[in-house]
Amino acid sequence: MKQQLVDKFLEIYGDGDPVNVYFAPGRVNLIGEHTDYNGGHVFPCAITIGTYAAARRRADQKVHLYSLNYPESGMIKASLSDLAYRQKDGWGNYPKGVIQTFQSKGCQIPCGLDILYYGEIPKGLGIGSSASLEVVTGLILRELMGLTDINMIDIALFSQLTENEYMGTSSGIMDPFTIAMGKKDHAIFLDTSNLSYIYAPLLLLHEKIIITNSQKARLAVDERYQERRAQCEQALKELQTVIAIRDLGELTAEVFEQVQEMIQSPLRLRRARHAVTENQRTIQAVEALKRGDIGEFGQLMNASHLSLKEDYEVSCEELDILVEESWDIDGVLGSRMMGAGFGGCIISIVENSAVNEFIQKVGKHYEERTGLHAEFYVVETGNGAFAL
Repeated sequence: MKQQLVDKFLEIYGDGDPVNVYFAPGRVNLIGEHTDYNGGHVFPCAITIGTYAAARRRADQKVHLYSLNYPESGMIKASLSDLAYRQKDGWGNYPKGVIQTFQSKGCQIPCGLDILYYGEIPKGLGIGSSASLEVVTGLILRELMGLTDINMIDIALFSQLTENEYMGTSSGIMDPFTIAMGKKDHAIFLDTSNLSYIYAPLLLLHEKIIITNSQKARLAVDERYQERRAQCEQALKELQTVIAIRDLGELTAEVFEQVQEMIQSPLRLRRARHAVTENQRTIQAVEALKRGDIGEFGQLMNASHLSLKEDYEVSCEELDILVEESWDIDGVLGSRMMGAGFGGCIISIVENSAVNEFIQKVGKHYEERTGLHAEFYVVETGNGAFAL
């Protein structure tokens, strides 16, 4: 892959100084959904598919960007003095935004760049394609501009800042953090309230992680996401009248039971209950892995789906059908919807011996019930962003 990218880079940009190649992975979140903005824990891992980028410094202040995934966009051109968001630049706004964020944080970017991108992550799959693009750009800046005081967590934070302030999307820290800090054969137990984390071994010797794309388009996701976020914030305020907490993630299920009557709305009560119980499930899931109990881990994934469906109400008929069909297959240890919801994907942990049956039967029954053709991706854990 490295030589192919270098050859393509030289074809597009011409000969010059040596070309460097970088990679940032995608990510999957095993458990801990819609907990990140409630001060809870998440449990994601980096995977082996992601975004490649070939880059070299320029002698001037220009920034030239090209994606092999969007050749119809042609060369996107900007300059270090004008990196403003422009709708016509489409995907190119993400790397432009990262460069501008680095500058806003006082990082010296003395010269422009030529960058060629190639992403392996299917668009809309919900496994961190935009964060992967941002993190690989941040890594390029650190390496080619000699920004030795910038670490990988800084790159993750700058990527989140780009999403929030430059792109105008209220995304959390989980995606860029995992993509920057991932470690093969491990998942990251991350406390989103303070960014403390541990690497938990994820040695799936006899199992595979399978992402199943429902092919159900996600409509008005941002609007529904903001709605649930506001409901959780209001529930938190109601609880804070009787208990000193900063986030819902601080509550155990037992304490929540004692104070939940302060939440005036049954709807807000369900939203808060998911935030609290999902956080507790995530903590329990890590403990199960430490004991080597992948079976309990899978049961917690199943419970996560039911909570996302019934209390948080971010699932949909198509995701529920995929999960139900998955649960019917012997050798499926756990399966749940993942990501924002309202469409998108489910994640399953499947014994190696059942992988082919899983893909065949779930795909067949899902198409019979919905008319949609599911896509399956068998993924493995991988490392965070690095230079090739």
